[in-house]
Amino acid sequence: MKLKIVVLGAGFGGLELTTLLSEALGDQLDLTLIDKSDTFYFGFSKLDVMFGRKAPDAVRIAYRNIVKPGVQFRQEAITAIDPEARRVTTDSRTYDADVLVVALGADYDLSATPGLLEAGNEFYSFAGAERLREVIPTFSKGRAIVGVTSKTFKCPPAPSEAALLLHDHLVSRGVRDACEISLVMPFGIPIPPSPATSQALLAAFAQRGITYVRDRLVRALDPARRVAILDDKSEMPYDLFLGIPNHCVPDVVAKSGMTENGWIPVDPKTLKTRFANVYAVGDVTSVGTPKAGVFAEGAARTVAAEIIAHIRGSEEPSAYRGMGSCYIEFGEELVGRVDVEFLAGPPTGTFMEPSDALVAEKLHFGSSRRARWFGL
Repeated sequence: MKLKIVVLGAGFGGLELTTLLSEALGDQLDLTLIDKSDTFYFGFSKLDVMFGRKAPDAVRIAYRNIVKPGVQFRQEAITAIDPEARRVTTDSRTYDADVLVVALGADYDLSATPGLLEAGNEFYSFAGAERLREVIPTFSKGRAIVGVTSKTFKCPPAPSEAALLLHDHLVSRGVRDACEISLVMPFGIPIPPSPATSQALLAAFAQRGITYVRDRLVRALDPARRVAILDDKSEMPYDLFLGIPNHCVPDVVAKSGMTENGWIPVDPKTLKTRFANVYAVGDVTSVGTPKAGVFAEGAARTVAAEIIAHIRGSEEPSAYRGMGSCYIEFGEELVGRVDVEFLAGPPTGTFMEPSDALVAEKLHFGSSRRARWFGL
């Protein structure tokens, strides 16, 4: 009999897991990959879209391109998850699984920050990035704030990248001298596990006249007065607000009974949940790594190795170590990289200076996964 696996979510974690299991098990596998969207995009492509560097359609990849032994993709909305029974209900049908993997990522709660919907913008959703594609070119003078609204958010370098790329955009239009840029972050330094990366970013901010507001969160926006209210009650006036919204698990996960303190707890070594033969990977968990695609991908590799070892009766695989490499846009068409590890001891990070070589490496990062996951 074929092993029946249901994978919820076709992001980095779901796609990597599906690919590895198909490669290893092929026709022994009956894997269903479910996502409500018809297309995938890399998270970093939202910056390309919002600053007009790429058209929205150019960065989307259709899930219909997934053709793998033992795998079927279903574009359906998940309406209920029963982890005890390993049963998933969608708007079309019900699935029962021998192994269930939840990789549904994090959603955004814009209403958690008063005024954000009425008087600000966010660039973490694809729709938000598309809207900013039209908004940013209208900003020619005044104060811009890139502001984080909660301590847990995807891709810790992204706010810094947005500030640096906004600087480049304004310079290219000849209006930078008429504008101020501030970055509000809940950390003392931009990338806490890597002081060297943080110092490089802080130096880049200083060189470009970007104000770094440390250890603060934006709690609300006042639409009438056009001010951002921080968590210490101080206020910052703005003409353009680029927000990083509050993150949360998808509603269907919240109702599943799997979460504690807002996220799905897992064994950090295996990514197993407290439910038998149910795993969770990526942003939906509280595993202790940043919420970023590269960490979801690494977690998926661990889960794939666990499943394959169980099927083959081989030794248990190595524990998940929370390792990943993040590429960072430093502006001026240069990219840096930080290599980090979170679960083998105190978090550590190694920095590679921005270079043309890393620009090419980042392009290869995207193209190699596009080829592996979609055959394109």
